[in-house]
Amino acid sequence: MTDQRLERRRTGWLLAGLWGLLLVLAALRPLAVPDEGRYAEVGRWMLQSGDWLTPRLNGLPFFHKPPLLHWLQAASMAVFGENAWAARLVPALHAGLMLLGVYLASRALAPALAPKASAEAFARRAALMFGTSLAFLLGGQYVNHDMLVAAWIATAIWLFAFAFLHGERPHAGLARLGFVACALGVLGKGLIGVVLPGGVIFFWLLATGQWRKMPRLPWFSGLALFALVAVPWFVLEQRLYPGLFDYLFGDQQFRRYTAGGFNNAHPWWFYGVALLALFFPWLFWVFFAAKPGVKSSSVATENKAFQIWLLCLIWVGLIVGFFSIPRSKLVGYVLPVLSPLALLAALGWERMFGARAGAPRLLAALCLAAVALAAVLEPLSTRLTRDKRAYDLAQTLACAASPEDTVYVLGGYPYDLPFYVRTPKPFVVLQDWPALRRTAGDNWARELFEAGDFEPATAAQVLQSPEVLPDAARRPGQWLLVPHDHPDGDWKHGWVLVQRGRAWSLYRSAPERPVAAEHESLRGCHR
Repeated sequence: MTDQRLERRRTGWLLAGLWGLLLVLAALRPLAVPDEGRYAEVGRWMLQSGDWLTPRLNGLPFFHKPPLLHWLQAASMAVFGENAWAARLVPALHAGLMLLGVYLASRALAPALAPKASAEAFARRAALMFGTSLAFLLGGQYVNHDMLVAAWIATAIWLFAFAFLHGERPHAGLARLGFVACALGVLGKGLIGVVLPGGVIFFWLLATGQWRKMPRLPWFSGLALFALVAVPWFVLEQRLYPGLFDYLFGDQQFRRYTAGGFNNAHPWWFYGVALLALFFPWLFWVFFAAKPGVKSSSVATENKAFQIWLLCLIWVGLIVGFFSIPRSKLVGYVLPVLSPLALLAALGWERMFGARAGAPRLLAALCLAAVALAAVLEPLSTRLTRDKRAYDLAQTLACAASPEDTVYVLGGYPYDLPFYVRTPKPFVVLQDWPALRRTAGDNWARELFEAGDFEPATAAQVLQSPEVLPDAARRPGQWLLVPHDHPDGDWKHGWVLVQRGRAWSLYRSAPERPVAAEHESLRGCHR
């Protein structure tokens, strides 16, 4: 076996080990709320109901995002069971896709960026820097749409960039794959799946004088592939729910981007701090790659190095700038820029240390320190939402309730509990819904009543008034969940406390089931 094959095999084992560590970490904590509980439950409900077209939250159409995450989670749960690890496998697979993209792109670009270095060693370093970051080890197993769309945005940019770097005529096959990656990004999180990679490539072509190549893309076949992948679901759902386009693209994307009043408002510099945490400690070496700096006898090599450097600069600057404009900011929005940052960090390391004898040991030590940091933060992260979770009530409710029973919720919504209990029926959420329509902000209540607007008949069954509680308390097989911060009142009459959890309390109706009645537990019960 040649030295090159041995080096690639070594790299393969290292990257497989990092991805395996990610999968282990993904099994060590309960679902965080609200995001992980919400999205895992949407996938579970899709699998349970058999309706793979319409995502649903608590039985109601849920159109905050397109369905790719939910499809993949439902498929994962069909294979590996309805558990948190199966839900987290989907973002973990996309984190692995980003890791592979960083490695392959860095290996292909190393001869231009670092001609004195081994291409394999350079690519392995870039992949290790990404693979030991908090973005990969923690963000890569968090159940939401961020890692999924980040992976497809990064993949699309790499594919289009390599298509244009191929020569005067772009590589048609890579370009077509780029169109497909954009389509999957749109199915993952909406318009940013095509706007961001399209914007990065467009400004890069202008900045490097390659704009004359744009007409030579395989536009007809590429757009046909894009439409074939991205368009059918939107057309089908718009026919079923005529308000879908205005809600998904208008409210959840355009108005959320341009208007205030949404959660997670942060100052403009938020993403600088976020990237420092997400890419710690490797962000430091990015600054040593601030200039192309390649000295080569080949003008073409120097030009290519400059083009690649400029691509990374535009990639990071455009996406960070794009998400810094709205007031609402979330850490996961900037995950797509980790790919070019890993490439630049590897380049900065090469320029700082080159072939110095102690550099591999220092790199290994920093990798181990970064992994240790992720391992320490993993259990600590569960404390952030433990005072909101209802996970500790799941076994009691799942084993005591029957599939025909009704679960009422007063004063909030326990995002994680339906997933762990595996109830076949939606919870009945009790609120003064007309009043909440006038006062609710960007919260759980708005999610539910806006979802109910798409199916008023279903909403009438699962979004009710607290006035139903006295009658429910007189019937067997009725359950009530109430958060501890909800004030006491007449609602308690007729309800028997079963368990007081950390954040929620579980009650049952006073009448017991007949002793002779056969009791079938919910599927979440593990006796």
